[in-house]
Amino acid sequence: MFLDKLNTENINTPSSKEQFRIVLKKAAELKGLNESDAVVLMNNADQELNEELFALARQVKETIYGNRLVIFAPLYVSNLCANECSYCAFRVKNHTVKRRALSQKEISEEIKILTSQGHKRVLLVAGESYPDQGFRYILDSLDTIYRVKTDKSGEIRRINVNIAPLGIDEFKELKLAKIGTYQLFQETYHRQTYSAVHTAGKKADFHWRISALDRAFQAGISDAGIGVLFGLYNWKYEILALLAHIKYLENKFGIGPHTISVPRLEPAAGSDLSVSPPYPVSDHDFCRIVAILRLAVPYTGIIMSTRETARLRRETFAMGVSQISAGSRTNPGGYANSAEAGAEQFSLGDHRLLDEVIRDIVLLGYLPSFCTGCYRLGRVGADFMDLAKPGEIRTHCTPNGLSTFMEYLLDFASPETRLKGETLVAKTLSGLTGRSLERSMKLLQRVKNGERDVYC
Repeated sequence: MFLDKLNTENINTPSSKEQFRIVLKKAAELKGLNESDAVVLMNNADQELNEELFALARQVKETIYGNRLVIFAPLYVSNLCANECSYCAFRVKNHTVKRRALSQKEISEEIKILTSQGHKRVLLVAGESYPDQGFRYILDSLDTIYRVKTDKSGEIRRINVNIAPLGIDEFKELKLAKIGTYQLFQETYHRQTYSAVHTAGKKADFHWRISALDRAFQAGISDAGIGVLFGLYNWKYEILALLAHIKYLENKFGIGPHTISVPRLEPAAGSDLSVSPPYPVSDHDFCRIVAILRLAVPYTGIIMSTRETARLRRETFAMGVSQISAGSRTNPGGYANSAEAGAEQFSLGDHRLLDEVIRDIVLLGYLPSFCTGCYRLGRVGADFMDLAKPGEIRTHCTPNGLSTFMEYLLDFASPETRLKGETLVAKTLSGLTGRSLERSMKLLQRVKNGERDVYC
């Protein structure tokens, strides 16, 4: 296994200014960094150099993806679980949580609420156990979500999934259900820590989980999302292991992760560990984590959830984050009944509604995007990587981001958000040239003429 070859001997070796700037110069070439480079960036105490790190991370992100931030919402369909994970409210022995699996009708109602707000992407999340119909419950849920159509342009166009590891045959069924990205967090790559915090259930099998993306790729799934739950173990080790996993996937399958998520351990009902993380990560180090990952894996989307506060989310936008959740609920049925408590997976740091988040993003100068064009045009897996690595994907991201944002402004935005959003659209257009400008103008005109769901 790739972890057996992981060299952590120099994980805390201080780096010099010269070493640091050599690595930054390498990162500016947009070809990524290796584990040794990451060690240099992680072991720097000079704030001036960290500011250079943050500035380059933003530059790299905007060179590849432009100023856009992709928006999505998590949809928790069930909190049933057979695992005992000491940091999670859904763990099987936690009798304080209210267990619930949504019916297909309830899922439909949740989606109607999300689409009425303007959402186009959802991340389906379920505890690692299902109702009586088993895995079929997930497939039925996906079908239900795609079938819901509401007024205006109310529909979900892409469903990513975060569910338990599957066998190859089940992964094939998941692909046929037209998912976007299959997302799975290792939680921690440190074997001893993994065993200590996963004490029962199938998730206790370290190898079954760490080999899940192999099975997903073998089954034909092209886009995968990975991540670490920071706070369970030393964040420096986790970054090196994460990069080793990415290198392994690229070497074996020719595909790296479509996204990397960076959740931090947050308080969860019935979990003492979540309240006092064994390896807490400061806000400053958390920002460094985001920036280092952006430079190390420049082609990959970095996801920031509503676990974090609005303030910290704003800071990380400038360090490489490219996808965010907004208006989130982490309990089944939470959108229909936001007042219901006792079924959440973890505490949220950002409780704002979608329109508030959108307006804030716009004021910061970022382009909110609801784009789903790449997946639907087959720009996935290796094809996506071929466009993302040299930065060519931007010529699609910006036009599609503008057209989907204009849909939102015309169909769902509050008057204040629409006014500020239209100003941002004009400003963004003024900075475009060539194909990006031509494509953007054509798509925007089609949306203004009444068309919806246009993309290139």
